[in-house]
Amino acid sequence: MASRFRFAVISDPHIALPHTIWDNPHRFHLVEVSVPALEQVLAALATADLDFLLLPGDLTQHGEWENHQWLVQRLGQLPYPVYVVPGNHDIIARDAEKRAIGLSDFPQLYQPFGYTGDRPYYAREILPGVRLIGLNSIAFDENGVQLPTGWLDEAQLRWLAETLDTVGDDLVLVMVHHNVLEHLPGQARHGMGQRYMLQNAADLLGILEPAGVRLIFTGHLHVQDVAQHREFCEITTGSLVSYPHPYRVLVATQNDQGFWQIEVDTTRVEAVSGWDDLQTYSRNWMGDRSFSFMHRLLTLPPLALADAEARAIAPHLRHFWADIAQGDAWFDFHHLPPAVCQFLHRFSALDASGNYCPIDNQTLLRI
Repeated sequence: MASRFRFAVISDPHIALPHTIWDNPHRFHLVEVSVPALEQVLAALATADLDFLLLPGDLTQHGEWENHQWLVQRLGQLPYPVYVVPGNHDIIARDAEKRAIGLSDFPQLYQPFGYTGDRPYYAREILPGVRLIGLNSIAFDENGVQLPTGWLDEAQLRWLAETLDTVGDDLVLVMVHHNVLEHLPGQARHGMGQRYMLQNAADLLGILEPAGVRLIFTGHLHVQDVAQHREFCEITTGSLVSYPHPYRVLVATQNDQGFWQIEVDTTRVEAVSGWDDLQTYSRNWMGDRSFSFMHRLLTLPPLALADAEARAIAPHLRHFWADIAQGDAWFDFHHLPPAVCQFLHRFSALDASGNYCPIDNQTLLRI
């Protein structure tokens, strides 16, 4: 059984070949850097002595055949195993069209990267005594239209329970695109946060907990965050095409008592060709597009500010989301009305006792 291994996580790379890029003046993510940023990270990882690489979804800009095909070809050149799951941008509708793939195409295209058949989920022994379960949280209505939140269907949940009955004492890692635990205050109940979550997360946790599964990897939210709930730990990794353009390298070590320690280290892409100061440019890009986002956050419950008050406050929060995205945030808006200040402070990196606890980028976890 492996007692020590090293792996990396690259999330939400949103690969967009230059001629496929579609413009949206309101998008926060900078897909223009998707290919050079990925190439730079893969070059850095070439010397990291990895056992494997995880990509928890949103592999492409918007499910384009040629962007998927480019990524499949590129990942196939790597000297270590790679495992993927689909994101909401990878399968935009159940049925394929001329421009974009469908649900049944995903496991076929990514057959070398975890999948063993036609199902869009899988379980693999990736090292001796270490198993990875890749789940599909992208679901569709009866007309093939993608649901607005994550969902695991009954067949997948039954398969998962049956699979976990066979793993014995193996260490099990779970990868799924949508968030299972909350990474923002009240995320599962808030109109802006709940679409990033797995709607039936309680059903999933109810299967994982008795099986002793404790570690989950997700993406989708485009933030750096480590969430803990009871015995569970969920590591969500920010997008490679959004500020601060992070990726993670993790080292798992089993001690003499059989417990696992996970050392988490985060690196940022600082520059790519054409963007010599990517961090500053990207932070400002996000800030320039933040007004409507912050206005909505302020006017929705629980704050529910009047339109005029929200419009007056939103410019003060230009970099609020960028600070959340980079992880380990600390917010002090004492110059704003007390209710607003208290609400925003809750988005700081706080532990259960309300103390500042910066674990989102570099930390040592025990599971």
